[in-house]
Amino acid sequence: MKNFFDTISNIWKIEELRNRIGITLMLLLVYRFGCQIVLPGIDTSQLGALADETGQGIFGLLNAFTGGAFANASIFALGIMPYISASIVVQLMGIAIPYLQKLQKEGESGRKTINQITRWLTIGICIVQAPAYLYGLEAFGVRDSAFLIGKGLNFMVPAVIILVTGCVFAMWLGEKITDKGIGNGISLLIMIGIIATLPQSFAQEVVSRLEGVGGPMLILVEVIVWFLVILASVLLVMATRQIPVQYARRTASGGYEKNVMGSRQYIPLKLNASGVMPIIFAQAIMFVPGLIGSADFLKDTGAGQWLQVNFGNNIFGFWYNLVFALLIIIFTYFYTAITVPTNKMADDLKRSGGFIPGIRPGKETGDFLDKIMSLITLPGSIFLALLAVLPAVVVKLLDVQAGWALFFGGTSLLIMVGVAIDTVQQVNAYLLNRHYDGLMKSGKNRKVA
Repeated sequence: MKNFFDTISNIWKIEELRNRIGITLMLLLVYRFGCQIVLPGIDTSQLGALADETGQGIFGLLNAFTGGAFANASIFALGIMPYISASIVVQLMGIAIPYLQKLQKEGESGRKTINQITRWLTIGICIVQAPAYLYGLEAFGVRDSAFLIGKGLNFMVPAVIILVTGCVFAMWLGEKITDKGIGNGISLLIMIGIIATLPQSFAQEVVSRLEGVGGPMLILVEVIVWFLVILASVLLVMATRQIPVQYARRTASGGYEKNVMGSRQYIPLKLNASGVMPIIFAQAIMFVPGLIGSADFLKDTGAGQWLQVNFGNNIFGFWYNLVFALLIIIFTYFYTAITVPTNKMADDLKRSGGFIPGIRPGKETGDFLDKIMSLITLPGSIFLALLAVLPAVVVKLLDVQAGWALFFGGTSLLIMVGVAIDTVQQVNAYLLNRHYDGLMKSGKNRKVA
């Protein structure tokens, strides 16, 4: 415990790190404040039905990502997800569009252009999603009387502009956190939104257990299982396969140069190189069967009703989670293939004078790295799929409340774990650069006088 307080003291001593953490906390507070501001023209006292409808199912997950802003009909109701969607689309388009491929190779200038394209695409997605959200409020149980000035153009146009502006402002906050603060800003906004719903979800679970079956002992069991799942998620995020690499270095000796062997290093290949993206892709696809089942031409048939029952809003059902897990495994391979350029890694290794012992530089090295990635991606994808469907398992086995179950796995938990580790690693970098111990390792203060 003393080492922990010493580390906090060391963080406070580094002015730049202290300022960055302060800026990050201030901007996150601004975002959370905005999540509580309801759209003008909506009666807040009549939003109870919206909160009930978005407290479970797919929309419950979406509400968790926005930190409750979706259920509050807030100016940040769209959250940061349109920006995430735009980023995914641009990334996938980079595979097929030569112009984007060229930008990816241009370094910093190309990255700025891609970011600008992503921003404009985000606005386009918001313009589509904002009216859909406003017109969909009635389907969530919000009565017409909740719209104080009706749902005409005098309400819809300003409301759409506010929602689009809210998303763009949230995107700007995320970018400012990345530039001026600590950690990845967009990821932190999502994480803070998820964490915001955690106390309420846990409190509801505690009340349910104390008033129903289980009591304090089952609450303790759930908390222990939750910590074990967090530990498993950390292992998944941190696990790597280290590929040994040998470098030849050139030195001058006796008036001529000769090659001597350099020190051995490693290429860390992550067990889960795709992060949470396969889960996000799979969840986007899982909307489709329910929408097909509710279509006018199919909703009264047996197939349409089966799709509605098993995929419409039943995210804890067997068929939903079976298809969900299979899609995650498929998308893990797909996303890893497009984000881990093994051939480029092999070329860079060859140009820098490095080689894998026993493997020829060039194409053979690329094939070797590709084979290793394929082998480690299989257990990584299965582990990721198991974590994704774990909320359904705890609901069935432990009868856990739906809101609390979402924190036992899936996107919510992996985002929290991944963002927390990334942020701690950035803080570590500042501490180690100033000759202090990092947060990830205990020990004595190593400050140099």
